[in-house]
Amino acid sequence: MEEQVQCAKCPGTYCYPTIDADQKPDFEKAPSFCPTKLYEDVIGQSVRQYYRKGVSELTRLASVQEFECYEHTPDGIKTKIPRIEETIQFARKNGFHKLRLAFCSGLADEARIFTEILERRGFEVASVCCKVGAVPKERIGIKPDEKISGPGSYESMCNPISQAEILNAERVDFVILLGLCVGHDSLFIRYCQKPMTVLAVKDRVTGHNPLAALYLSRSIYYGRLRRLAGD
Repeated sequence: MEEQVQCAKCPGTYCYPTIDADQKPDFEKAPSFCPTKLYEDVIGQSVRQYYRKGVSELTRLASVQEFECYEHTPDGIKTKIPRIEETIQFARKNGFHKLRLAFCSGLADEARIFTEILERRGFEVASVCCKVGAVPKERIGIKPDEKISGPGSYESMCNPISQAEILNAERVDFVILLGLCVGHDSLFIRYCQKPMTVLAVKDRVTGHNPLAALYLSRSIYYGRLRRLAGD
């Protein structure tokens, strides 16, 4: 069987070692599934993309933004800002003024609050909801008994491709994705041609914090996540 990349199973920190700046990472003892070993040519080619016009400065500022999310204190390195503030800082660094929000209808209140925050910070903000167009779910083959609100109700489909194409047609500096469902977000990301980031993802159970389930996966409440398939 062809070797598959498995960074999640790596026993070491070969890609981010604790060494001095004038030293080089040593991959001699890295596992055979290490993508740095398996795809050296691909990495070399892709790194060159960071020098392209329109990419190089975005890349540099993204790293600067990462740095500014930490502070050195007598007690060690600490984090200091939430993602909302990080997004605002990154937009300002890049000179982004026209921001566009693609959000889920289930997070309309959050979208309204976030828009108000951005506008108070001086950004021009417009937004597109996932139900744009009010296209009935029957158009994509959904059966009456597959509607969330019941067979007799009109139910608009989530329409992430239209969300993306509307934003592609507008003058946009930066797109922010807020709470689209699994799969719908995949389609939006596939079709969106503008620089974008994700503020939050959909998780109906954990207050849109899907990592909470991982943090609790050893508890009796979420232990089912770690059981083998079929158990």
